[in-house]
Amino acid sequence: MLNNKTNILIKTDKEISYMREAGNIIAGIMDKMEKAIEPGITTIELDNICRKEIKKNNVKPAFLGLYDFPNTICASVNEEIVHGIPSKRKLKNGDIISIDAGVIVSGFYSDHAKTFKVGDCAQKEIDLLSDTLESLNLAISECVSGKYVGDIGNAVEKFICPKGYGLVRNYTGHGIGRTLHEPPQVPNFGVPGTGAKLVPGMTLAIEPMVNIGKDDTKLCDDGWTVVTSDGAKSAHFENTVLITESKPEVLTS
Repeated sequence: MLNNKTNILIKTDKEISYMREAGNIIAGIMDKMEKAIEPGITTIELDNICRKEIKKNNVKPAFLGLYDFPNTICASVNEEIVHGIPSKRKLKNGDIISIDAGVIVSGFYSDHAKTFKVGDCAQKEIDLLSDTLESLNLAISECVSGKYVGDIGNAVEKFICPKGYGLVRNYTGHGIGRTLHEPPQVPNFGVPGTGAKLVPGMTLAIEPMVNIGKDDTKLCDDGWTVVTSDGAKSAHFENTVLITESKPEVLTS
């Protein structure tokens, strides 16, 4: 059902069941990839794990071929923020890697991202991952019927910025459902009480991207990989969330 005022698709119970299944599947695949992360593994090997698990679950990859993206996961290492292309690059002790992936069930999408440490990391990287995840959890807590998209972004901004991190502002969360990217955009900053009003049946991909250094980003020559402008490391966590009559439901869990 389409909300004519906002062009936001409100999902039916049946459609939500497809998205819940898609979310559960990608969460399980993410767990399998996490167990494989260690110094020496390549990002294409992680992509291959995802491909095999998607095939095993008899579902479709959300990313492969979308806008001509060549792989099933985005694998972004260290200063790479999002949309890194898997390759023969070997992960090293002290790296961090963000993996973003999703699947399609009966025409409905899931979208999920986590950042992992590789071996032993410095405390500042451990804090970066912990704080970025906490900002996601705070944002999800604002996903309540009657609140607004601006409340979600504000929760991230007011937690992250006082800690001195760079907050990525030119890439955002989004609605999700029949396509990977639907209205509304969900920035990681905002003014409470502004933007689209949250109503039951809305499904959103909430995804803070946080840098140890500055906010600024740049696009690499491959046309996909987004990196921090100052080379500082970046973290990215994302869940697909359902707005209900009561508390938010994380579908990618």
